[in-house]
Amino acid sequence: MGGLSRGLSLVTGGTVAPYQAAVVRIGTSLTWLLFLLREWPHRQKLYGPDGPWSWDLAHRLVSDNHAFTMLLWGRADAWFEIVYAGAIVASAMLLLGWRTRTASLLFMIGVLSLQNRSVFVGDGGDNVIHLMAIYLVFARCGQVWSLDARRRARGRDGDGAGIALWIVLGLALAVAQLLGRMGLTWTEGLLPWLGWTPFLWGFLLLQAVWWAVRRYAPGEPRTVLDILGNILHAAALLVIVVEVCLIYSTAGWYKVQGSRWQDGTALYYPLHLDDFTPWPGLSHAMATSGLIVMVITYGTVIVQVAFPFTLINRRVKNVLLALMMVEHASIAVVLGLPFFSLAMIAADAVFLPTGFLRWAGDRLGRLVRRGGGAGGPGGPQDSRPWDAEHPGDVEAAEAAEDARARGVVGPRRPGPAGEPAPSNLVV
Repeated sequence: MGGLSRGLSLVTGGTVAPYQAAVVRIGTSLTWLLFLLREWPHRQKLYGPDGPWSWDLAHRLVSDNHAFTMLLWGRADAWFEIVYAGAIVASAMLLLGWRTRTASLLFMIGVLSLQNRSVFVGDGGDNVIHLMAIYLVFARCGQVWSLDARRRARGRDGDGAGIALWIVLGLALAVAQLLGRMGLTWTEGLLPWLGWTPFLWGFLLLQAVWWAVRRYAPGEPRTVLDILGNILHAAALLVIVVEVCLIYSTAGWYKVQGSRWQDGTALYYPLHLDDFTPWPGLSHAMATSGLIVMVITYGTVIVQVAFPFTLINRRVKNVLLALMMVEHASIAVVLGLPFFSLAMIAADAVFLPTGFLRWAGDRLGRLVRRGGGAGGPGGPQDSRPWDAEHPGDVEAAEAAEDARARGVVGPRRPGPAGEPAPSNLVV
């Protein structure tokens, strides 16, 4: 009962794993932003009117599967350009953490609009981005490493821009519904029995209620809503964790059933395909070594099947997590699938240790300050290894440190320079 009580206190008393949520936010939005920018010259063929997957074919598919895409609201080229440019802007907003709550909703709309317009575009990483875009809407992913956190840390928690953005969104939603655009495509998987229209109106309503409670009822009503927000955030992160485990479990167990994976030769064949050999010399050199092919083939299966079971042991989990990230980085270089690899690394980041993320954030902050010519705090003590702060039982020490940082257990220790004060405000 004591452990359960402490767990409930951690979930309800503060934002759990704020650094992990921030890394998933940054990685997912950066991957999608880079993809959209790289494909800018080819956007018309991928998602626009010039694509082989025509507007009529897309409309027929959406009529059957009820997926959401704003691109089927009109055939005009100007409308496509607006949606594509809007997806780029939303990705940049989420990456920087500016008005994160609004940005996460716009990011989800942009991802769904483009991906559901042409469902055959992608390399597997698009499915991961698709899922993460939905989950991030429910997560408080801007508590750290964001412009919102920086603004709060400086005591400027004004909500004028946020109110303006939500008013614009409400007006756009009302216009779309009045024009009859919503009924065609707003019933994708998340709420199939209600559709996306009630979901978005409910989202806007909840945001208005939250703002009113913050402004006019800062006592118990705000505490209750804050607890509910913390629970929803924790649930979103739990879903991300389960999703990543399912991805690796299904991939690993399906590989086990394949004869080429069983005899250790599966890697050999993609290394000879022109579509997956951006560096032919490197690919052919690897393919000529039977030992390398066998080790990588069997190692991939072992790591993917074993990873979900290693979550009960922190050190083993960290080792396999590092191996999987190295594997994805190798896939990006050897097989020429950079956006798939970036999407998977961003999803894997939910398992990174808090101590390591804080250490990496401190080092990056010091490099940025030095590069900008501005001296800042961060003396010799900041150069300690990332796990030096947690002697003995490292996992328990990390949990206690996170709890103190959120004000749940004991006094708050001063954070490193640039780290925002704990805040549970929804932006």
